[in-house]
Amino acid sequence: MPDARCAMPHSPITMDSNDLAKYIEAKDGISKPWLLVQLRLKKLQERRSEISAEEYMTELTDIHKDLMNLGEWWLGIEDEVF
Repeated sequence: MPDARCAMPHSPITMDSNDLAKYIEAKDGISKPWLLVQLRLKKLQERRSEISAEEYMTELTDIHKDLMNLGEWWLGIEDEVF
C-alpha cells in the first residue's frame, strides 16, 4: 500500500493570522499592500463563524475593493513577488 504522505508531495503550508503577520514583518512586507490584503482575508476567515453573514460580506466586499484598487501592482517586479 502506498504511503499516504507521498500522495501530496507539495502540501500547502497553513498559517494563522499571527503566523502570517510575523512572516509579513520578517519579510519587510508592511510596505507591500498585497500582503496586508492577505492578512485581512486571513483574519476575516478566522472570524467568519463569529460574525453575521451580512458583516462578513460587508468586510469581504471592502477587502475586495481595496485589492482591486491595487491594480496591476506586480508589473515590472514579477521576479521579486512571484
